[in-house]
Amino acid sequence: MFTVQIVLFDGFDLLDAIAPYEVFCSASMHIDNALRVELVTAEGRRSVASGMNGLKIEANGTLDPGRQGIILVPGAAGEVEGDGPDSIPAILGRAMNTELTAMIRAALEHKNIIVATVCGGSLLLAMGGLLEGRTAVTHRLGMELLGATGAIPVPARVVDDGNLVTGGGVTSGLDVALYLVERELGPRIAHAVEQLFEYERRGTVWREQGIGIEPGNHHVLTDNEPNIVKNRAAGMTSSPVHKQNTEASLFAGNWDTTIATPVGKMEVKLCITTHNDIIEGTATQGDETITFLNPIFYNNKLTWSLAITKPMRLNLKFEVGADGDQMSGIAKAGLLPASKLTGKRIN
Repeated sequence: MFTVQIVLFDGFDLLDAIAPYEVFCSASMHIDNALRVELVTAEGRRSVASGMNGLKIEANGTLDPGRQGIILVPGAAGEVEGDGPDSIPAILGRAMNTELTAMIRAALEHKNIIVATVCGGSLLLAMGGLLEGRTAVTHRLGMELLGATGAIPVPARVVDDGNLVTGGGVTSGLDVALYLVERELGPRIAHAVEQLFEYERRGTVWREQGIGIEPGNHHVLTDNEPNIVKNRAAGMTSSPVHKQNTEASLFAGNWDTTIATPVGKMEVKLCITTHNDIIEGTATQGDETITFLNPIFYNNKLTWSLAITKPMRLNLKFEVGADGDQMSGIAKAGLLPASKLTGKRIN
């Protein structure tokens, strides 16, 4: 028995889940019901409120990350702008902080299990650190955030990365499901479902096969490039660097800071040093200490990047200013709203 498990979580998007559910159920009718489609959660059988006016759907079981077949994770429905509790990043963050992340991680370790996502479902996985270095797609508004998690964003309707298949915007759930039906059950069955639905798939499925260009078509400065590259990008020349780094000594010291993110507050201790025109720093959250990437002082602001893993995996860009022993600024990842940072020098 080939099984499709469609994962529900509080705030999930209805169409992301129900469109693939109908495709797979229709495909089952063409193979004598040898395909079973289930609605599951990480917690087990329960009623799950969607993000569309709280409409509830009954999940009939617990996600089994070791069962051969397909596991499909939808995205969230919520506020597109802002960072309140009903925003899409906050909904995805709450789902990420359940047992779901560990279950999907276990499923991805099995080559005979396909993990599929629709829309923001890939962000849910990426925020949990599951897509680092893997090609994927999400809704166009989340592509920059997807890249900030360490995934490799590909601007395609459907991206096939082996045992990971991801889809773009909401309606791409039809395309993801039809593609998987063709890939796993054959084109005749996929064609039959297309005829029944009076729907034809859109776009070319991206796969890393053959001779071609790398994902993406533009160059972005990365955190691994030399500081001098970013200094030039910011309009800095070699002559004022010494003076500017000397002024950066105003940031030297240990700081207790708080970052107000969409998924909760982060308490972070910063240790910043300046010596021989070199700025260095570390950020400590709990038992994890991370080194600043490419700290730069410019226009009375100190900027750096951090590859954090808590409360989610993100590459954050920081920009802060100091007024005596008080620090204020922002931390930002992709198109997510900037999170406010406040801090106080402790020594």
